[in-house]
Amino acid sequence: MTMMSNVIAFQPRLGQSPLRRPRLLVRAARAGLAGWSRRRDRRRVLKCDAPPPAGIALPRLLAEEERLDLIRRSGQAGYDMHRHVMLLIAILAETAEAAPRPVPSRVTCP
Repeated sequence: MTMMSNVIAFQPRLGQSPLRRPRLLVRAARAGLAGWSRRRDRRRVLKCDAPPPAGIALPRLLAEEERLDLIRRSGQAGYDMHRHVMLLIAILAETAEAAPRPVPSRVTCP
């Protein structure tokens, strides 16, 4: 019988070290991406009126997620799993938003 680890590594952004989080948290975050609305949810997750652009918000999200992960690992009573999943969803969404996009090739008409 093989044992599968319940911790997986996922890389939210090229150049960053991969985050190692429990498989269930990552699966929940990936599933939650479908319902993510940047306009609606980003303000709530960042707890601000005017959220910063994607590339600027990402370090703040990563720092908050790291803080929550430390609370989770230490087993403190103040751990909020819902907030943790929301932060992971936001990290995945903001990473995709901040990623460079290819410039569409110019179409010439005959």
